[in-house]
Amino acid sequence: MKQDRKLSSLEQEIEANLKRVYEDVAKQEVPDRFTQLLEQLREADKASSEKANG
Repeated sequence: MKQDRKLSSLEQEIEANLKRVYEDVAKQEVPDRFTQLLEQLREADKASSEKANG
């Protein structure tokens, strides 16, 4: 059984910092290089599917 306990001030600070870092990263745009790679993968997958369904 999981025991509920109050977070220490250090744990609260760590939790707040982790949330802030996560939110900062989540707000960043996807780099163009990643977008290009995803598009290449989609095109390769589409071509592969079309070839298989031939």
